[in-house]
Amino acid sequence: MIASVDGLLRGEGRFAVGNGRVPLVEIAAVLAVCGFVYGAAMGSFSVRALQSLYSGIKVPILLCAATVICLPSFFAINAVLGLRDDFAAALRGVLAAQGTVAVCLAGLAPVTLLSYLSSSNYRFAIVVNGLYFLIAALAGQVTLQRHYRPLVARNPRHRLARAAWLALYVFVAIQLAWVLRPFVGAPTMATRFFREDAWSNAYVAVLQTVWELLAGP
Repeated sequence: MIASVDGLLRGEGRFAVGNGRVPLVEIAAVLAVCGFVYGAAMGSFSVRALQSLYSGIKVPILLCAATVICLPSFFAINAVLGLRDDFAAALRGVLAAQGTVAVCLAGLAPVTLLSYLSSSNYRFAIVVNGLYFLIAALAGQVTLQRHYRPLVARNPRHRLARAAWLALYVFVAIQLAWVLRPFVGAPTMATRFFREDAWSNAYVAVLQTVWELLAGP
């Protein structure tokens, strides 16, 4: 596992930029282990072991499911843009980026625990975890850029494909994260895997909140 993580972050060996075999098993293992480590830390707010377990399970599900859901559309976009021959290299980059996100999150797990020790405020816990996900996502983009650099040099249309992937992934990941709530777990709520309104729409909920704020009391 350590060798896989090192190769992933350095972009070397099985994780090097190119058209070779996509290391699916290795990346899946990294996503599962690293995602669980961060999820367990994320769910440890207010020290509830069951919530910690649930969140440890849900973070890898979030990372993997969002990727799988987006891949068919991503493949279609690459085919329409005439980039089908490069899809294996593009897929390698996308999966390496997801692996980087998971590794970065795992590295932030101790910082998450320290943040919880610094404050017992639930809103603070939500904000810091959002910040850590943003940091991990930016690290993933660095890896994705490494893999896309030669692709873009060969065919500039890869810029469109990369932008399409980012838009697809963000859209799907936000809704999936909403469905998989809670991750942190409010101390005032019972511990459970899903909330009662789990299958509601994240974007509708945000628009309703904005409307209520604009409408005033």
